[in-house]
Amino acid sequence: MTALVPPPTTSGKGLLDRVEDALLPLINLVFLLLMFFIVAGQLTEEPLPELPGGTQSAQEQAPEADLIVKADGQWQVNGSTLTEDTLLAALPEPDASEPLKLAADQSLTMVDLEHLLRVLEDGGHTEVLLLTEPGA
Repeated sequence: MTALVPPPTTSGKGLLDRVEDALLPLINLVFLLLMFFIVAGQLTEEPLPELPGGTQSAQEQAPEADLIVKADGQWQVNGSTLTEDTLLAALPEPDASEPLKLAADQSLTMVDLEHLLRVLEDGGHTEVLLLTEPGA
């Protein structure tokens, strides 16, 4: 070695001893984290609250929509099946501040949905909100 580069200091310890010394702070940190989660996550006797949309009964409820489109293409407003001629009369008046809420079955084709949206647009409903279900 030259005088400009000092020799490495090992303080008389071997490689294995130095590795053990370097791991000690990591072991302490893991132990402290373990103790934190044990104290912070104590189990209680109370059941967890029901999550929205997580129960069967919530999935079986009809959505709060102005217009429901079934899988077979039927249009329903307030439980009654409508045709293209009677649809616009049964819907609320078009309002730019309150969009029309539309719930369509997931198996509905895009052609059927596009036809319905054209009928709604011709009737003055330019703002339509398509309701979806949360992913499972």
